[in-house]
Amino acid sequence: MTFHRLLSSPMVRAMLALVGMLLLGTLLHADGAFFHWATHRDMLRQISVCGIIACGMTLVVITGGIDLSVSSVLASSAVGFSLLTIHLQANPWLAIVLVLLAGALVGSITGVLVGRFAIQPFVVTLAAMVLLRGLAKRLSGGQKISTYVAASDRNVELPRIFELIDARVLGDEIAIVTVILFVCVAVSAFLLRRTRLGRYFYATGGNIEAARLSGVPVMRTLVLAYALSGLFAAVAGICQAAQEQQGDPETSVGYELQAIAIVVIGGTNLSGGRGGMGLTLAGALTIGYLQKILSINAVGEASRLMLTGIIIVCAVLLQRRK
Repeated sequence: MTFHRLLSSPMVRAMLALVGMLLLGTLLHADGAFFHWATHRDMLRQISVCGIIACGMTLVVITGGIDLSVSSVLASSAVGFSLLTIHLQANPWLAIVLVLLAGALVGSITGVLVGRFAIQPFVVTLAAMVLLRGLAKRLSGGQKISTYVAASDRNVELPRIFELIDARVLGDEIAIVTVILFVCVAVSAFLLRRTRLGRYFYATGGNIEAARLSGVPVMRTLVLAYALSGLFAAVAGICQAAQEQQGDPETSVGYELQAIAIVVIGGTNLSGGRGGMGLTLAGALTIGYLQKILSINAVGEASRLMLTGIIIVCAVLLQRRK
């Protein structure tokens, strides 16, 4: 196998990007901080929320679409979960179910608009992004939903579910949110590789008209893809609320950019029809290490955002060259 053919493999390119980031970390190790397990553990925890929404983004991108609303679904889910559990003292497991159903419902509506009415995914999800961010602010009254209840001017106890989700396992070495990320990756990978729906996703993204003529239920496939994206964004919203111990309507701004960066750097093709969850996991680790290396070396947030944008452009150019 020639070197050129080897580089044509998305998985090889994704792994080379990850290895390159690890090598960069050994060079810019910040007085040895990069060599401590705590640095890698914290990186996994910090990238987990974006990694979870990237799972749903991958499914949508494989169908040839895009979902810009994930960050707003995350924020509204965090606010809704915090309202239900902290202020209304609702059963936390019932609250989780309700928030997940709401996220899936929002995604389903987006899928209907894309699949049934043939509206461009960019337009639909951009509108949903704005609408849902406004909804999050309306539900919260523009304030963070914390243990302080302004209506009664009192503080309430933080529900135990927040501590449970933000806890660590395996001797305090792995965060629960990281475990949730790996579960989401595994479920999504199984869906893509082992189910008929996964084959429908690839067929729809490869050639939507050919898929329709071949008997693929294109509209239902698109609805399910966006519903799953909304579901994963809601999962991420619950995790974000647990990590912050509050529901912040302003949280996760720009997370859709990071999710797209993870998907693209992993090698999932933005034109649809190709990609996988292994690639997305590699992309998540690459972005996670990039952010962590810049963080431990005291590089400002503005520079981090600029580098992320440059990396996305380079990854897309590499796909086009391929």
